[in-house]
Amino acid sequence: MALSKEVVKKVAISYAYVAIWISLSFAVIVYNKYILDPKLYGWPFPISLTMTHMAFCSSLAYLLVRVLQVVDPVTNMTREFYLKNVVPIGALYALSLWFSNSAYIYLSVSFIQMLKALMPVAVYSIGISLKKETFRSNTMANMISITLGVAIAAYGEAKFDAFGVFLQLGAVAFEATRLVLIQILLTSAGIKLNPITSLYYVAPCCFVFLALPWAVMEMPRLIQTSSFHFDLLIFGTNSLCAFALNLAVFLLVGKTSALTMNVAGVVKDWLLIAFSWSVIKDMVTPVNLFGYGIAFLGVAYYNHAKLQAMKAAEEAKTSKAAGEGGDEEAGKLLEEKQLKNGDDYEKKSEEKN
Repeated sequence: MALSKEVVKKVAISYAYVAIWISLSFAVIVYNKYILDPKLYGWPFPISLTMTHMAFCSSLAYLLVRVLQVVDPVTNMTREFYLKNVVPIGALYALSLWFSNSAYIYLSVSFIQMLKALMPVAVYSIGISLKKETFRSNTMANMISITLGVAIAAYGEAKFDAFGVFLQLGAVAFEATRLVLIQILLTSAGIKLNPITSLYYVAPCCFVFLALPWAVMEMPRLIQTSSFHFDLLIFGTNSLCAFALNLAVFLLVGKTSALTMNVAGVVKDWLLIAFSWSVIKDMVTPVNLFGYGIAFLGVAYYNHAKLQAMKAAEEAKTSKAAGEGGDEEAGKLLEEKQLKNGDDYEKKSEEKN
């Protein structure tokens, strides 16, 4: 049976969004590694790099929201609501970006992607602790298998750095908490955010939170580095890639689904591992691959289970709607029958009289 042109077009567009997101995510990760790695561009200032991203994203988001008015701001964003709900998310985002960018100085790109496989474990665990997820023994068993796989991969890492692992695990924990808080914000407060409005509200807050550690840890070193000059081409294109990645996330999730992004993320991780091994010449051992293979299977099963749950919820919703529609139709038929019986009764009464 031949597929219609409309179906082929939709599939092609979906694959295009996936390709754009993978390409931009790939570019940002490799670009950050290139800038921060002392052996490459040699600018080991992760807080400064993150602040550059946030300043660029804040400025561009303000331009799009307030000047060009491409996107409308959130109407019910009060000062109290911002301080209570958005500021904590901004703080977690700042810590997540700071720690994850710092990890590139100590760890290989391939090993960082392996450690990121723990994200579902962190999200699920924090979701349970905040009562946003229900504990299920089979899901927890799957989370343990992912953790075991990552542990094996870490054991086989040729250039293991404990501080680098600490930074990356911290980044995963902060990012997972941020994602859960965003879920709470969207469901409880009814706030609708897209990447542009998210950056409009969160990026300035993130910049402010990063200013304190930057002033203590990196500003004195930058002042001493008199030979450094701001390379507009490098940092400008790097910041533009980071902003474009946020838009790509919106397109991918909006036009397909969050699950599609998760599956695409698994593909991206394997591509990055291959790139790290073949181009950057990072060492990837058989134990690395074996451990990550176990974690990969666990993440794949987790995505499959989420897909089945989504299908079941959609079917239940459809069945409920159909049932309500059937009840409504039955009610109309009963009402019509009662009216008809009433008319017949009146007619017979008239004839009798």
